Amino acid sequence: MHLPDDPTELNALISLLDDPDETIYLQIRNRLLSIGSEVIPALESAWEHNAFGMLFQNRVEAIVHDIQFTSVFDQLKTWASQGGPDLLDGLMLLSRYQYPDLDEEPIRKLLDQITRDIWLELNDKLTALEKVRVINHILFEVYGFGGNTTNYHAPQNSYINNVVESRKGNPISLSAIYTILASRLELPIFGINLPKHFVLAYVDLMTMQPGISIGEAEILFYINPFSRGGVFSRKEIDFFLKQLDLKPDPKFFSPCNNLTIVRRMLNNLTYSYHKLGYPDKVAEIEKLGNALPPEDAA
Repeated sequence: MHLPDDPTELNALISLLDDPDETIYLQIRNRLLSIGSEVIPALESAWEHNAFGMLFQNRVEAIVHDIQFTSVFDQLKTWASQGGPDLLDGLMLLSRYQYPDLDEEPIRKLLDQITRDIWLELNDKLTALEKVRVINHILFEVYGFGGNTTNYHAPQNSYINNVVESRKGNPISLSAIYTILASRLELPIFGINLPKHFVLAYVDLMTMQPGISIGEAEILFYINPFSRGGVFSRKEIDFFLKQLDLKPDPKFFSPCNNLTIVRRMLNNLTYSYHKLGYPDKVAEIEKLGNALPPEDAA
């Protein structure tokens, strides 16, 4: 539904949000929700300039939030239905849940700059391990990215804008940034969805033939971005799983797709907000997860 042609009609509609009758409020709310994001500027203007009191302001804030949440949900669902083609786009959508007015340009510009700096140091004569050392040097030493060890479970670690601004993140967010850079540089580095941790795998290009999924490709070695890009072998994963008393599962060693990465980010946010005691946010993050296909389907 579009905005009414007559602005006075919209203003009259918004003014009715001050009506103490809950039935009238719900009717107006549903009408405004049906209009969608186009009504947000008028709602924000009314909130700022009209002296209707706390009831009006609270209702306006709730409606704006619901519209913005629905927009994020719908966009995330569209992104997922297309197979999650661009990981950065998916991460930006997650950030828009908490930061609806997010300016994406500074984030994209910084990642573009980091990509260029890495590219300048790469050449075809370098081995896979040497290429990873170049990425590690630029990302962790030059730009100062690293693990947030002092506030590990903070929800900010799962929002790409916060991670880029602070240069601190958790294993999944640092791995996501690493993966985005590798993809732009056409390096075969993919996420590994370990329980209670997230790392990366450098895939053998020779095994990445048409018709073979990344999950079936051979792994040269693994990378831990949370430990500044430390390289390790499958034996370390075996030992890690043994410490957790978990049986080896092929999915613990095989590359995952962008949908799995975003789902893991949502799971982290659910845990973070639960730990902080925000049940409303937990419920909303779980609802956002419904925009993605079931894990088995992905």
